[in-house]
Amino acid sequence: MTEISVLNCCALLAEKKLKIAFTESATAGALSVAFALTPYSGDIVLGSIVCYDADEKMNILNVPQELIDKHTPESSEVTRCMAVNAKKMFNKADILVAVTGLTKSGGSETEDKPVGTMYIDFIFPKYHLQIKEVFLGNSNQIVHQTIKKTADIITAHLTKTDEN
Repeated sequence: MTEISVLNCCALLAEKKLKIAFTESATAGALSVAFALTPYSGDIVLGSIVCYDADEKMNILNVPQELIDKHTPESSEVTRCMAVNAKKMFNKADILVAVTGLTKSGGSETEDKPVGTMYIDFIFPKYHLQIKEVFLGNSNQIVHQTIKKTADIITAHLTKTDEN
């Protein structure tokens, strides 16, 4: 079943004739799947790149090794680099979303970055937005909450844009 916030977000994207693309790590493609399983997918989704492993972030998205070494693969800095580099690949995307984070233990978790920490980076036509959110629950719940949060932020952006 499609999350209502994703369905509403996709309807709004379609109404505004906007295209979206994704680059995902921690969500492992679930974000793009959620958007693709709506009746609007053919009108709005350009594509997705899933780079779960740090080596693939470097190989496919050209994230520098030094950036990963300095900040970890699950960081705001790496997420931003993923977004910027993926936007070059999906140059027709009106909105680009990148996600990294920790859905289970065994990554780069610390006291300041516990399991459940997710970094979501948005490139909108006129600005760049990055959020850090800490979700509670198991891996599936964390991913689901990340998808909902992403849809809510895009919807808020598109609604705010209407008011201007």
